[in-house]
Amino acid sequence: MEYQIAADSLKDRVILVTGAGDGIGREAAIQYAAHGATVILLGRTVAKLEAVYDEIEALGYIQPAIIPLDLMGATKQHYLDMVDTIEQQFGRLDGVLHNAGLLGVLSPLEQIEESTFDDVMQVNVKAQFLLTQAIIPLIKKAPDGRIVFTSSTVGHSGRAFWGSYAISKFATEGMMQVLADELSNTNVKVNAINPGGTRTGMRAQAFPAEDVTQLKTPKDIMPLYLYLMGPESQHVSGKCIDAQPKLKPAFSNEEEE
Repeated sequence: MEYQIAADSLKDRVILVTGAGDGIGREAAIQYAAHGATVILLGRTVAKLEAVYDEIEALGYIQPAIIPLDLMGATKQHYLDMVDTIEQQFGRLDGVLHNAGLLGVLSPLEQIEESTFDDVMQVNVKAQFLLTQAIIPLIKKAPDGRIVFTSSTVGHSGRAFWGSYAISKFATEGMMQVLADELSNTNVKVNAINPGGTRTGMRAQAFPAEDVTQLKTPKDIMPLYLYLMGPESQHVSGKCIDAQPKLKPAFSNEEEE
């Protein structure tokens, strides 16, 4: 699907991006800024966030902000304090992209260490839950709010050896659906994106021998990220959309899923 996005579709919007230091989060932050948004860069590594900050400023876009936060150790109070700071500094919050994630270890379910499972669930599920709880009161004040989660193909259909990560993404999609239903009578739209195989560090960790030249880059999949964060998607909520949908042959005996 071709997503049509106006050049200034995010003008005057304040958007928080988690995992903004590299990969898809970095590209999303830059593209949101390019379309007029004030972007808040949240991540664990200050040097990476500063590099993205400098790039956005060098391109002449609106000055972003940086929030260094390690989702592994962040508490509910950290998120509440963060939202207070955002409200004091910007007076509003129009969108959140939950992009930060942890792969864990690919292994048979019976061999997953408890600590690995806990770490993946902490970053991919609990941190998103606590952050979302904290931002809801502020984002509900937005005239056209957006919350976008990040899922995965293995969050649609479980796959061998993807244990912790797949389970966390099933949980993410469930959280998105619950929240979308709860906010269905508000101005906040809640959706999720499955980026598909993309040229990122996490993908390289999962498939170290893969030919990366065959993968889409983060920039290639940005139209969907822009669409779901902007006014063009005001009638879309509760959906998990594939950024790289698999096209079926014109003549196929396969039944529709």
